[in-house]
Amino acid sequence: VQLQASGGGLVQAGGSLRLSCAASGRISRDYSMAWFRQAPGKEREFVAVSFRSTGRTYYTDSVKGRFTISRDNAKNTVYLQMNRLEPEDTAVYYCAADRSAILSSIEYVSTYNYWGQGTLVTVSS
Repeated sequence: VQLQASGGGLVQAGGSLRLSCAASGRISRDYSMAWFRQAPGKEREFVAVSFRSTGRTYYTDSVKGRFTISRDNAKNTVYLQMNRLEPEDTAVYYCAADRSAILSSIEYVSTYNYWGQGTLVTVSS
């Protein structure tokens, strides 16, 4: 599976962006699909995941109520709709996938075997 993230850009605080992550291979319900982000000088952190099999979604606290992860298995694509963006959301956003993720490990970078190249989101104040 190869992942290609897109949709980043420059937006004012309060604005919205939708990120897309297209997979070269087929994304079945067996894959957990996640978004992470990495701000300058900081470690990569978990943002959201659509968990395998169930499709249940989980978010880091700072984006709950503002971001929505969704997936279209037929199009092999996962999305991250980001609303009410804040300057603190500025980061490179990465999509990730894995077939074997367990619920207790969904927030860890090491859980995911497949990664996209990242797309930069810049939120101006």
